[in-house]
Amino acid sequence: MDMHARQVARRAPARSGSSILRGALLAALPLFLLPGAVQAQPAPAAWPSKPLRLIVPSGPVGPSDFLARALGNQLTELLKQPVVIDNRPGAGGTLGTLLTARAAPDGHTILVMGLNNYVINATLYPKLPYDSHKDLLPVSVLAEAPLLLATHPSLPARNVQQLVALAKKQQRGLDYASGGAGTGPHLAMELFLERVGVKMEHIAYKGAGAALNEVIGGQVGVIMVNMTAGINFVRGGKLRGLAVTSGKRSAGAPDIPTVAESGYPDFVTTGQHFAMVPGATPREVVARVHQELIRALNTADVRERLAAEGSEIVGSSTEQAIAIVRDEIARWSKVIRRLGLSAN
Repeated sequence: MDMHARQVARRAPARSGSSILRGALLAALPLFLLPGAVQAQPAPAAWPSKPLRLIVPSGPVGPSDFLARALGNQLTELLKQPVVIDNRPGAGGTLGTLLTARAAPDGHTILVMGLNNYVINATLYPKLPYDSHKDLLPVSVLAEAPLLLATHPSLPARNVQQLVALAKKQQRGLDYASGGAGTGPHLAMELFLERVGVKMEHIAYKGAGAALNEVIGGQVGVIMVNMTAGINFVRGGKLRGLAVTSGKRSAGAPDIPTVAESGYPDFVTTGQHFAMVPGATPREVVARVHQELIRALNTADVRERLAAEGSEIVGSSTEQAIAIVRDEIARWSKVIRRLGLSAN
């Protein structure tokens, strides 16, 4: 079992409980702050002139992959061009992100990624091979969903309080899986453990799909995962859903309580997913990409599929996406430094 892929090391003990703050800054930043920031303009007639590539910097089965495939199906119909889903997992999402940053800035390569992963990597990795502020341009925050705290059904814990009690009793031997060291679910779980005052061993995998497989198989007992990736396994009885991390119950799983309802009212966070293009992409092309992504996002098929998986459509403007990324990088950098985390 490939249990220890790229670990995150704790340099200093956490000192206070805190929830992950959700970046919701919707005021537009001045357009000069990021290259390629756009205003709506007519698109060049040539776009798209060839197949599109949606790069997903994680493996299949995960929420970014689910969203990319749902959008890809609709974009193929709307644009009359093939859309290729290119999964590039590894290094907490930085491999696929770098591939996008180095792609031709012509609107034909689009990154679909968890917002938390991108902004966390900006601080977690001391020497990224790309500039998080310049080499990629946020096009839109596409959708958001809560995280799901779940366990293997054999674990003797049917709610959050029982899981906390079990972890305190065992002290050691209770593991949790994530789709990668430094990912949003990983840090969310670390903050949750800090908040409830227990410890678990982190087992990192290359993607949410691999992590889920290990928990479903009983090799690892606990997981914090995006709702989109985990909810069907709960419905099928392969996982037990203990709580969701949003401020209210998810319409996709109304019977699962929130972490706040379970006794920890100051722990609220969601996972947002967004689209990015290379930073040098011309503004008129970015506007066209944004237009078509929003059109695909608002089709009945995509809306129904996302709602069934517990996600909600966002579809922000490009200016809003730029502002949110900037705000979240600042927020996550404080959390990461406070927890004393870094990528080895």
